Amino acid sequence: MKYVNADIIFPEELLKEIQKYIHGSMVYVPTREGSRKKWGENSGSIKLLSKRNEAIREKYSNGMTIDELSDQFCLSNDSIKKIIYSKK
Repeated sequence: MKYVNADIIFPEELLKEIQKYIHGSMVYVPTREGSRKKWGENSGSIKLLSKRNEAIREKYSNGMTIDELSDQFCLSNDSIKKIIYSKK
């Protein structure tokens, strides 16, 4: 989270109003409702996991067993089953 000086971004009247409640301290301003990104969108993790899961499904359809997939991807048999049998 980046620090921003309030007197640079807020109009003077708004800053004076805020100072009635708090002054000389840091305040966290949350993002608006509905504008928050989902898990993994910033880092790309969700895309990486989607590609991995697709590879697991493809290898399973080409004949690899659940045990082989479990060893190759370092996941439990139950996790592999969930990936294989879940909707894409």
